[in-house]
Amino acid sequence: MDMTENLRPSGAHPTDQDPTSYAYGNAAYDSGTAYDGVAGSYPPPPPYAPTNNNHRRAKRPVALLAAVALAAAVVGGGTATLVGQLNNGSAQATGSTGTVQGTTVSQSSKGTVSGVAEAVSPAIVEIGAASSAGKSTGSGVVITEDGEIVTNNHVISGAQQIEVTLSTGKTYTADVVGTDPDKDLALIKLRGASGLKTAALGDSSQVKVGDQVVAIGSPEGLTGTVTSGIISALDRDVTVAKDDSGSSDQGQGGGGQQWPFEFGGQQFNGDTGEKTTTYKALQTDASLNPGNSGGALINMDGEIIGINSAMYAPSSSAAGSGSSAGSVGLGFAIPVNTLKADLDTLRAGNNS
Repeated sequence: MDMTENLRPSGAHPTDQDPTSYAYGNAAYDSGTAYDGVAGSYPPPPPYAPTNNNHRRAKRPVALLAAVALAAAVVGGGTATLVGQLNNGSAQATGSTGTVQGTTVSQSSKGTVSGVAEAVSPAIVEIGAASSAGKSTGSGVVITEDGEIVTNNHVISGAQQIEVTLSTGKTYTADVVGTDPDKDLALIKLRGASGLKTAALGDSSQVKVGDQVVAIGSPEGLTGTVTSGIISALDRDVTVAKDDSGSSDQGQGGGGQQWPFEFGGQQFNGDTGEKTTTYKALQTDASLNPGNSGGALINMDGEIIGINSAMYAPSSSAAGSGSSAGSVGLGFAIPVNTLKADLDTLRAGNNS
């Protein structure tokens, strides 16, 4: 096809009512009558612009498609997810303030428990804390590639040595960076770690009752255990001990007593002791068991929305029971926005 046909301006095509004739080189066309060059005939139009127009027309659709593709990616998955996709599903942590990005669920697996587990499990660790009272087991969430890990204060409180096991089975020794007993949060740092998978911190203010969630942790030392459920309530006032004085086993797990907590004026899983703190918690029916403390409560986009911290187990609340009962669908997590607001303080090494 002659490219000049594609360049004729709109409305320039002759019709039976349009006697205008146009010259094409040495040929002529006037809707069936040749242009003979006789004076008084309609002159040919000025020549069309050269091939620069072709280039401009070719580029516009490409630029438009690129813009549309970019907009669709941002709207569909959010900025953090887009960055994660461009970096093979992993966005780097910022290392400052409360903003932490990390691995999120791929578009093809979004909304599935298996997708969340695959994306986030590598960023969940098992924490073994040894103290004079014995050894306890908890969980933690990796938030930087060089080994910053968030957990509950009660998991590492009083610990003389902390050992962390990754999902790969590799172990590290960790040091306490900062603690906040009032919020039951702690930040520890692995020695000599690099290139670790990190978790993305979400926004707990957007959480609604009925939202589907996934919990990952190390109940009873079973590293990387995944359970799922929903958010069953918001803003529960949960009271926990600030340190290990309220229990013979400050962390959950190891076959010992579960971490004690108080709700509605009643104490569960043991005596909370004298030094306690109360916070607003997310309630979930995702199964939490001894050892889940410090692990992650995750939305279906693969973002951390809470740090698991307490569970209700009725049989162990009886006096002198000391048994280690399983979950009955009443678990509690510290909202992630509480952690994000406290992260700079924890990184500064403030211990209280």
